[in-house]
Amino acid sequence: METGSRGSGFGFAEIFRREMGLSRPPTFARRISASEAYIFWGCYAYIFVLDKIACLGVLLLWFWVQVLVKQIDLYGKLNGHEGCVNTIQFNSAGDLLVSGSDDQEVKIWNWATKTLELSYPSGHLDNIFQVKIMPFTNDRKIVTSAADGQVRLGQVKENGEAETKRLGKHQGRIHNLAVEPGSPYILYSCGEDGLVQHFDLRSNSARKLFSCSSFTENKQSSGSIRLNALVIDPRNPNYFALGGSDKYARVYDIRKYQRDSSSNLDKPVNTFCPHHLIETHDVHITSLAFSNTSELLVSYDDELIYLFQKNTGMGPSPLSIPREDLQKLEEPQAYVGHRNSRTVKGVSFFGPHDEYVMSGSDCGHIFIWKKKGAELVRLMVGDRGIVNQVEPHPNMPVIATSGIEKNIKVWAPVSSDVVPLPHNVQEIMESNKRGREDNSHVTLTPDMIMHVLRLHRRQALSYIERRYNRADDDSDDEREEPYSGISEDASSDEGSANECNIS
Repeated sequence: METGSRGSGFGFAEIFRREMGLSRPPTFARRISASEAYIFWGCYAYIFVLDKIACLGVLLLWFWVQVLVKQIDLYGKLNGHEGCVNTIQFNSAGDLLVSGSDDQEVKIWNWATKTLELSYPSGHLDNIFQVKIMPFTNDRKIVTSAADGQVRLGQVKENGEAETKRLGKHQGRIHNLAVEPGSPYILYSCGEDGLVQHFDLRSNSARKLFSCSSFTENKQSSGSIRLNALVIDPRNPNYFALGGSDKYARVYDIRKYQRDSSSNLDKPVNTFCPHHLIETHDVHITSLAFSNTSELLVSYDDELIYLFQKNTGMGPSPLSIPREDLQKLEEPQAYVGHRNSRTVKGVSFFGPHDEYVMSGSDCGHIFIWKKKGAELVRLMVGDRGIVNQVEPHPNMPVIATSGIEKNIKVWAPVSSDVVPLPHNVQEIMESNKRGREDNSHVTLTPDMIMHVLRLHRRQALSYIERRYNRADDDSDDEREEPYSGISEDASSDEGSANECNIS
């Protein structure tokens, strides 16, 4: 593995040793006597120490928030994939990182030592878009979704080998999976067919919850929403949010579907959208993230990132809300500077109390803003092309990123100095702004139209081949239809099947 670390940042070495289990626990040799006075003064001293520890904790938190984030620099690279790395995730302990790629391989890394622990073929027939480690499974159960429309489970055995099986499928690509916090069994999937499915690993079948449909005045003519994003509220796992091919982020309550298993109705309990986007029809959502206090972060294609407070929703029916009531709602915080156009990018919170917001960008940079006030505090070159995924460590100031390149980059506060914003930061942000504005006035040329038709033809041929190969095990499922949505970037050349997928 390549190493990109420089000097060790203040405090990071000890944090690192503690996280890796290399620090010795304190030993307590003294015993409490039966003396009441000793117990009294012992309790007093204990409270005094706790008070000092609390003060120290506040200082450490301030240091974490104000200093460490500005010392984050490249810690190392993880090389091994043969295609674009589309998805990365730390396990709950934070010692391992799992990744999925266009090469259809799942890899498990020890990110601290920059070594590959395990690699296995996922069983997918196309690019992997999502990989998740199921909690409380000793990191042995890994679920994946891909462009082939499958949700699969990988089971790592004691001998280090992995067996995979299909859990379910969609008609079209599956960009997102969500695992119920703390559950080793429950997960959800959403796909470009608009379908939301619920999985319980203790059973052998997927449960189709509903198909997400657009909001229209005439419900009979509503169309399906192609879904890109699915997240579960960590504060209340009964709620999950969806985002896709329109401007509305929808929040649902799973208890509605648990009470009525026959229901297949698309009934959100709340919706969110920036006020100025309500009248538009040319934006869609690529990613969502919940904070630990139920704030909802929404990233739009060729638009901005917005932070919605829980009380700023428009209710279950956004088209019926009176304009005067809409204007009373607080406008969401906006985060500017990046560009999200050519791929489906993730967005994340960062910090012990979600003090920061992170995103990749088409310009190849990683953007980190303060959540409150949206001040840009770090701008790092993360890829020669596009940064797609930014994954925060569960309990350390460490970030993993991936994009068009075939490696994963790990970032940590290893710089000995506070790293300033680059001198050309305004030029980068202005260039991204011009790109967003110019893209809203694109005219399709005959060459572009022919290229899109060629992409459709390749997609149809790929679908036919996959269906033929899966014909023997698909007899119990309903008839599939090829998904024909325009998704690949029109500026890419035809190339080979091993090219990075731009969706």
